[in-house]
Amino acid sequence: MKKRLLILGGTTEAKELAARAIEIANIEVISSLAGRTQTAIPLSGTVRVGGFGGEVGLAHYLQEQSIDLLIDATHPFAAQISWNAAAAADRAAIPRLMLSRPAWKPESNWIEVESNEAAAKLLPDLAQRVFLTIGRQELAAFAHLQQLWFLMRMIDPPTGLIPPGEVLLARGPFTLEQERSWMQHYHIAAIVSKNSGGDATAAKLVAARELDLPIVMVKRPAMPTGERVTDVKDALLWIARFV
Repeated sequence: MKKRLLILGGTTEAKELAARAIEIANIEVISSLAGRTQTAIPLSGTVRVGGFGGEVGLAHYLQEQSIDLLIDATHPFAAQISWNAAAAADRAAIPRLMLSRPAWKPESNWIEVESNEAAAKLLPDLAQRVFLTIGRQELAAFAHLQQLWFLMRMIDPPTGLIPPGEVLLARGPFTLEQERSWMQHYHIAAIVSKNSGGDATAAKLVAARELDLPIVMVKRPAMPTGERVTDVKDALLWIARFV
């Protein structure tokens, strides 16, 4: 009998994990996407799109679909699904692993804050032209700053309230030359970022340092305890323990 592995995905790590896990004998891979990104990255194996209905809904899915293993490879800022996954795995009594890329290490030009709202409070005294690299889901926190101008980079067009400025639709990874060019072309004076980690958008940190620009960095939210790895290789070793 094959073991059924559910990967809560949406990240590049989840994509790589799914592609490599399907090569393991006696493993059936199901990847779940929240569906927030319209142009999702193609995935290997079976793909499920949409929410579960919270902790109880996810627990029901795990039991109904006879899921044997759960890997939470969601975005480091997708805290709610991670907490739901922890509780649901406990309910279903199945092993759970968190695959989370390492956070970026603080630099001298960083101003670390706890939330987007805290970042928004700092900006009027920091800069008039701001590069927002937080995605489209959280733009409303800056919409009231009508006296500022924002370059807003995201994968899909925004919905709802957004601050004044220009939307830049683009998917990483981005080169150092691209990041530097955008910052110079739009006369950016400060950057707002979430500490997502990874290589896809890390070049913006180098470009900001070279241009002597401050970065308002939103810290990662609290996550549930449990077994955790930081790369796909170790996640595959974890899977191998159960097959």
